[in-house]
Amino acid sequence: MDRERFASVACSIARTSGVVGDPWALLVLRDLFLGLTRYDELRRDLGVATNVLADRLDRLVDAGLVVREVYQRAPVRHDYHLTDAGRDLYGVVLALMAWGDRHLAPDGPPMLLVHDTCGHRTTPVVACDRCGGELTDDAVTVRPGPGGRHAPGTAVLAERLTGSVAG
Repeated sequence: MDRERFASVACSIARTSGVVGDPWALLVLRDLFLGLTRYDELRRDLGVATNVLADRLDRLVDAGLVVREVYQRAPVRHDYHLTDAGRDLYGVVLALMAWGDRHLAPDGPPMLLVHDTCGHRTTPVVACDRCGGELTDDAVTVRPGPGGRHAPGTAVLAERLTGSVAG
């Protein structure tokens, strides 16, 4: 499937990965969360080719996750800032970081997180918004939602969730 087809899949994971399911896009988001906002800062930090960085920034802007603002007119230079939708990906980026720290960082985590409210070092977890309990694959039951349907990209899942086979 190409990126545009992900947008039509009746699955929020597919739709989201069509927007941010690329290492460069995730690293741009990471840097924006860490306060790097200028194109030159992003390029220097990531060591990415200018065409790749420009493409990822354009994609994030087009998706409504980032806004581009001119801070200099001659020559034109831009700052990039997260929108509310972009900031909503913070937990996703932290969850990916926590997984990488646990499974891919033999020398220890490259960055440590300190929760400003309590002052303690923290490891991100995905938690229930009602009771605060950690959400794990053996503690969650998935049920059909109003936007789900039997379609390419969700055919078998729709059958399992509804208990019926589309014909």
